[in-house]
Amino acid sequence: MTSANELPDVRQDALAMAERALAEDGPTDITSEVVGAAGVIATAVVEYRSGGVVAGSAYADAVVQLSNCGTLRWNQVDGDVVEAGAVLATLEGDLARLFFAERTLLNFLQRACGIATVTRAFVDALTGTGCRVLHTRKTTPGLRVLDVHAVLSGGGGLHRLSLSSAVLVKDNHWHVLDSDGGNLRAACDAARERGVSDIYVEVENIEQVRRACGAGATRLLIDNQEPTEFRRLASVARESVPNIEIEATGGMTLETARDYAESGADFLSVGALTHSVIAADVALEITARD
Repeated sequence: MTSANELPDVRQDALAMAERALAEDGPTDITSEVVGAAGVIATAVVEYRSGGVVAGSAYADAVVQLSNCGTLRWNQVDGDVVEAGAVLATLEGDLARLFFAERTLLNFLQRACGIATVTRAFVDALTGTGCRVLHTRKTTPGLRVLDVHAVLSGGGGLHRLSLSSAVLVKDNHWHVLDSDGGNLRAACDAARERGVSDIYVEVENIEQVRRACGAGATRLLIDNQEPTEFRRLASVARESVPNIEIEATGGMTLETARDYAESGADFLSVGALTHSVIAADVALEITARD
């Protein structure tokens, strides 16, 4: 059984994503051909105009490799924090191929850096609490590895990566159990028989907390509760199972993150890290031509 804490090979994912993305622009760049860019050797810099956390370098490398546009030399690595205007990398190669690769390279970097930067803001907000910020599955279809790797670059942690890596009983699953006379304990036992060790249950009230603890859940996701009620539910859970993990979920913001951490959360899962990312301002600037 796949662990909930294994990220697939980022380089292989980057090559696959770069191939698909480059194909979207067609087989040739007509504009570069008609303006005479082919055969001109140029140097360009990747500039992080907005500043923030660096992420997505493997995807930029893959674009450069597959587009055959030259050599990319990095000044930083993923996870570094840079000031506005910092030069992340230098790219040298055929100008027409640079133009062909430019938008795809920047699209990957802008998304990844944006995710990493907002993740680092949550990490900073939780400093000293021991609570960790996690991604969710609210990622752009096809870009999950990129999105999650960006969260990790920002200092966040892994949640479940797929439906097969962990059990997560949510509100609709509760409805199924309650309407069909199902037993949460039996469901958790069945998961363990299949080799699943991470058994998460989303709860919204005291009754669900007690049922989840009694069923052997390893983590409770306390969903959509104000910090005061969150603290009460977390306390009830830990009275029953002292070492149970507690995750706060549902509408987490930078302004409230620390309140939940100080109310007993071990983890905060934040869908907005990936579903509402603001792209970082990253640009490719031509600096010289031969």
